[in-house]
Amino acid sequence: MSEHVHDVVAIGLGPFNLGLAALTHDLTDVDGVFLEARDEFSWHPGMMLEGATIQVPFMADLVTMADPTSRFSFLAHLKAVGRLYPFYIREDFNPLRAEYDQYCRWVADQLDTIRWGHTVTAVERDVDGTHTVTARRRDGRLTSLRARHVVLGIGTEPAVPPVAEGLGGPVTHSGGYLGARAGLQESESITVVGSGQSAAEIYLDLLEGCVDHGYHLTWVTRSPRFFPMEYTKLTLEMTSPEYARYFRGLPMERRDVLQREQRNLYKGISADLVDTIYDTLYRLRVETGRPVPTTLLTNSEVREAGWDESAGRYSLRVHHEEQDASVRVTTQGLVLATGYRPRTPHFLAPVEGSIRRDARGRYDTAADYSVDVDGRIFVQNAEEHTHSVLAPDLGMGAHRNSVIINAVAGREVYPVEERIAFQHFGVHEIESPVVSPDEERVPAGVGR
Repeated sequence: MSEHVHDVVAIGLGPFNLGLAALTHDLTDVDGVFLEARDEFSWHPGMMLEGATIQVPFMADLVTMADPTSRFSFLAHLKAVGRLYPFYIREDFNPLRAEYDQYCRWVADQLDTIRWGHTVTAVERDVDGTHTVTARRRDGRLTSLRARHVVLGIGTEPAVPPVAEGLGGPVTHSGGYLGARAGLQESESITVVGSGQSAAEIYLDLLEGCVDHGYHLTWVTRSPRFFPMEYTKLTLEMTSPEYARYFRGLPMERRDVLQREQRNLYKGISADLVDTIYDTLYRLRVETGRPVPTTLLTNSEVREAGWDESAGRYSLRVHHEEQDASVRVTTQGLVLATGYRPRTPHFLAPVEGSIRRDARGRYDTAADYSVDVDGRIFVQNAEEHTHSVLAPDLGMGAHRNSVIINAVAGREVYPVEERIAFQHFGVHEIESPVVSPDEERVPAGVGR
């Protein structure tokens, strides 16, 4: 083990830790190393659908909101690959999903602080308060690094509803959709389960095949309707530092309720996509002259699911909430677009005693995104229950990294905006006008 102590060792390399790597790369007083189990950067490869865009503008890249002059910005990438003017003429601020992946790879290729093929096996606390991070390299050998701070950016894992856990057959989570698409389209019937953007994108992607391949396509969602994502400007102010502070100050029970109520702020469907789905349904009906072989079920939850190996079909009991009635859906293909949940990092077991947890066993994340008693272990996108919808938002990644970097460096490396919203989120923020006891009070409308 090297005796050198790094300022930070980061584990996992999704967009958030990649942004951290970019923002620290040229700093002379922050020495960082970034460990990733994979051999290259890859961002949601199973959902790299043709023409799909990310749901935030290009300024929500890895660095711009912390350092607009950074050489690792999305605009710098466009200039480097000769696509800046075409992007400008395109007049769409939301990059293609494939384009965002290319941008991230471009940044990663320029960073010599990344260690690919390193799977972390343990994080241990040393007697001096530093940490030792042990990783298994692709050749099987172990390597250890010492760090004053550790940043967890291990991402999320596919979430499967309890009713579908252990379900046999070729069930597919949306995260692996592209690899399963060809097989799905050979089925006589396909059912997509889910309420958000991924479910909508997969449904639209399969919709043309209703005619071309002759299968029946069903979409089941628990939502009472196909909710468009809320994207008004005042609503977007909820992705602000002051809203995070307000949210953190609420009781845990209230935060948990708000988490459920606010899902359509970032888990809804883009309004354009909802309209495109309708327009496609309409066009297919005009072109074929008959009803489109598809069923859309809202207010409906899958209560039971089973796989019949001999028949090669799934049997789903779908319960309609408003009617309190159930219907049986049989389908050969099944796609679960049921979202993701935070990973449980087993390598933290040696330091579990120093990790702060709430009553439900989740990270008790501090304002600076640290989760241990010493303020030396930080998390990326594992704090939605404490910091609200900011956690998964790509646009707030640079803000969170600014906070973490300032804590690691012990100085203000990147200025952090404390207030950006016009609105107030709580009454405690409002200062009432102070009236002196001796000041004469004049009734409204009465002159002196």
